[in-house]
Amino acid sequence: MDKVIAGAAEAVGDIPDGASLAVGGFGLSGIPGVLIEALHAQGASGLRVVSNNCGVDGRGLGVLLASGRISRVTGSYVGENKEFARQYLSGELEVELTPQGTLAERLRAGGAGIPAFYTPAGVGTQVARGGLPWRYAPDGSVAVASPPKEIREFGGRAYVLEHGITTDFALVRAWRGDRHGNLVFRRAAANFNPLAAMAGRVTVAEVEELVEPGELAPDMVHLPGVFVQRIVELTPAQAADKHIEKRTVRS
Repeated sequence: MDKVIAGAAEAVGDIPDGASLAVGGFGLSGIPGVLIEALHAQGASGLRVVSNNCGVDGRGLGVLLASGRISRVTGSYVGENKEFARQYLSGELEVELTPQGTLAERLRAGGAGIPAFYTPAGVGTQVARGGLPWRYAPDGSVAVASPPKEIREFGGRAYVLEHGITTDFALVRAWRGDRHGNLVFRRAAANFNPLAAMAGRVTVAEVEELVEPGELAPDMVHLPGVFVQRIVELTPAQAADKHIEKRTVRS
């Protein structure tokens, strides 16, 4: 039951080339930065990533992207990352864009054992009709396009079929966690972390504060330990190393 791993390097050491990863975070909020850096040092490549976005240039998943280690991204937002745009438009990176709420539900459904569901999001658009460019050819033509999706009507309204997502591994960050893997997320850093954790067959969580079993009140737990296989305790310096994409202040 003690799921604590000695360090981040050991926790991600068995992630192979070509693995699929669900990664928590939204922008730079709540990203598992220590695990991402450890995976970068580990050297796995051809990674297929499912995450709301792909970090920013030089931080978060942007570190793996810049070194050419990601082959495919399923996400809902691709701004703030010039290298992402360059790789996508040049045909180096395959990208499946999906509505943000749909992405969240696809991760949750996969973690809950639900293979597919119907949603009104995307009906009447290329999300449903297909034809969205997943990968470009070097000459700028579309090499791989999204397929059309099944549409059904319920109660007089059209819905599109979306599939649940499961991945080989998941990397997430939590505020507090115990040795059994029970996790608590803090404020906006919760974002996609619980959903990504549910979707991973092997979920690795970096926690800012590690506590003993029983110290977390049951009604305070956001994600039960059944979804988590490995815990990495951060140092105080690692826990405090947080960044934001843009700082705005009043004049």
